Amino acid sequence: MTARALVVAAPSSGSGKTTVATGLIAALRGRGTAVAPFKVGPDYIDPGYHTLAAGRAGRNLDPVLVGTERIAPLARHGAAGAEIAVVEGVMGLFDGRLADGQGSTAQVAGLLGAPVVLVVDCRGQSRSLAALLHGFRSFDPEVRLAGVVLNQVGSERHETVLRAAAEEAGLPVLGALPRRDALAVPSRHLGLVTAAEHGAAAVTAVAAMAELVAAHVDLDAVVRLAEPLPPGPVWSAADAVGAMVQVPERSAPRTAVFGGPAFTFGYAEHVELLTAAGAEVVVVDPLRDETLPDGTAALVLPGGFPEEHVAALGANEGLRAAVAALAESGAPLHAECGGLLYLCESLDDAPMCGVLPARAAMTGRLTLGYRDAVALTGSPLFPAGARVAGHEFHHCTVTPAAGSAPAWGWRGGTPEGWVVGGVHASFLHTHPAGDPDAVARFVGAAAL
Repeated sequence: MTARALVVAAPSSGSGKTTVATGLIAALRGRGTAVAPFKVGPDYIDPGYHTLAAGRAGRNLDPVLVGTERIAPLARHGAAGAEIAVVEGVMGLFDGRLADGQGSTAQVAGLLGAPVVLVVDCRGQSRSLAALLHGFRSFDPEVRLAGVVLNQVGSERHETVLRAAAEEAGLPVLGALPRRDALAVPSRHLGLVTAAEHGAAAVTAVAAMAELVAAHVDLDAVVRLAEPLPPGPVWSAADAVGAMVQVPERSAPRTAVFGGPAFTFGYAEHVELLTAAGAEVVVVDPLRDETLPDGTAALVLPGGFPEEHVAALGANEGLRAAVAALAESGAPLHAECGGLLYLCESLDDAPMCGVLPARAAMTGRLTLGYRDAVALTGSPLFPAGARVAGHEFHHCTVTPAAGSAPAWGWRGGTPEGWVVGGVHASFLHTHPAGDPDAVARFVGAAAL
């Protein structure tokens, strides 16, 4: 069965994409439809809500981080067994990397051959909607704008005028959502509070989104718009690591991966690649688990919001000591962003693992953007000179910013990150599907 796909986009951030996409996913699932959820770009937070809504892993589609050639194969992989794939866009429909626009929702829609549903926040406008829709529809003939969902509609009269404006622009209205504040989900400096942190309230919020969308959106009309994903190869973790795999099945190095509310920034393909490369993956929650699993040979520390749980992380002395001992043994450790903070001596003056001779602190300054990076120091993940596409997204600093053997460098930036023994730690997020050889090297180092 080939899944059908559609993209939920908007003119700008804050228009209601997440509410509509998540509500649509949950509402369709509530009708018995198997839905595969996706998010354009490097965002880790929305996929958590998609996962709750769909009952299966939310996945990212980011041409900058994985390459355009992998987008459709990854979508076919993630949509296996599903009837429909719902892809939530990023920012505005045509917004992507500042330098060249790569990674936009429009680009991903084109790579998937999928129609686009535009969610428009209609506060403060009426007939002007026609001009907005006309502009978005005509800007790029390759993007197939198939319909519109009106959001934040103030009254029946407002809806009538908006529907007439959409008709002028030649686009069908698929739904009209009334103004409603009850769906507010807590936010912080990087966006929504993660679904894992929000707990039961996240489940309630997703249910409310589903109820809203089911009541005010024509689900049948939306489903009819979706079109089959284009035929072609399906991404496979086993094929991706391929010839790089040299780990005998019997060794299966035990690889701990931090998870739980404090470390939620990971991609579903990462665990799949680790497993395909021969690792035995065990998830560790540093807010609950007091030590690493027996026989741990490697550790992955993804990003997240450790600063929101700093007291509990600092109080877990047993696990901090175990992580420090693992690093001291020379075992491979891969830490990104939040994981980097955890390996420092302290975070906002709370004790951390002390693996790196550095102190971390939250700031009011946002560091954000894609990076074309080069590995300055060889590590269990990357040989020196390796080039990768990565992404930074944080409100914190580490002092000093790099060790004597920095992890990364890029044009316009100073050396960043740390390579110490088997430890590779930096602010840079990479997508493992874009660099599967790094995963295979990491597992191979753990098996030595």
